[in-house]
Amino acid sequence: MRKTGLLFLIALCGFSCKEKKTVKAGIKMQDFVIAISQYARAQNPNFILIPQNGEEILFEDTDPEKGLRADLIQAIDGYGVEELFYNGAYSPDDYRLGMLRKVNSSLKIMVADYLDNDSNASGAFQSADAEQFIAFPRNTNNYDYLYIPATVHNENANDIHTLDQAKNYLYLISTDNYSDKASFLSAIQQTNFDVIIIDAFFGDELLTASDVTSLKTKQNGGQRLVISYMSIGSAEKYRYYWKKSWGLHHPLWLKKKYDGYKDEIWVKFWKDEWQEVIYGNDDSYTKKLLNAGFDGAYLDNVEAYYFLYHKD
Repeated sequence: MRKTGLLFLIALCGFSCKEKKTVKAGIKMQDFVIAISQYARAQNPNFILIPQNGEEILFEDTDPEKGLRADLIQAIDGYGVEELFYNGAYSPDDYRLGMLRKVNSSLKIMVADYLDNDSNASGAFQSADAEQFIAFPRNTNNYDYLYIPATVHNENANDIHTLDQAKNYLYLISTDNYSDKASFLSAIQQTNFDVIIIDAFFGDELLTASDVTSLKTKQNGGQRLVISYMSIGSAEKYRYYWKKSWGLHHPLWLKKKYDGYKDEIWVKFWKDEWQEVIYGNDDSYTKKLLNAGFDGAYLDNVEAYYFLYHKD
């Protein structure tokens, strides 16, 4: 009985310690996002920030039962979320939906569902429209954001100057289907999406300010926003900042394998060396986005604060 009781106490302590670490890491992620915003907006006051997933960071102490963290809400413009209504089949996530409803009046919510049947696209749009969210449903062949859809939901010729004006968006962070940069840019130029989310690089080549400007006009003549993807919770081995000497635990802040993504590693994102990769200097990722004229950054892997201490 004593041994059983001791094992129970150890297990209970382990769970409690893990949860405390998760909350502390969540607060550090909030601070990280705010710091990125402050750095970017000091140079471009209209720079847009959109974190993706890990919605608990919207709240004090990452607790949805507490109030919103006001300084974080002020630091961002929208929130991206994957698999909210559809994760293959229709399976709405009421927990996450409840959190997002609390910020919908302040932030533009951008939903990227995955569909196991292409006929569910209309349902995905209807679910998002009902909440006044905007949606980018990924069809069965588009899990990794490879393709441009043939049609644009809520297509319009409006000039889009702020994220809250957007009625639709394109999420295209893979360039694998394009043989060269010119064909990639041309494909986007021939669309009427209000917001474009792309990678800042075509292969190893950073898009130029001229490239980015060429994407800011819809085919119908309306102006739109061009946002760059940026992972802030994982290090990607194919990026310009990756060093040959790096690997799992080298440096120590390269903390944990990212299951399903062999070229990424979850990072202790609060470490100075990583934060300097992301913002604060002329070689930082955010500075490159500012120099290239992107309208904002789409911050992925925010949920690193959770997955550093829990299974993927």
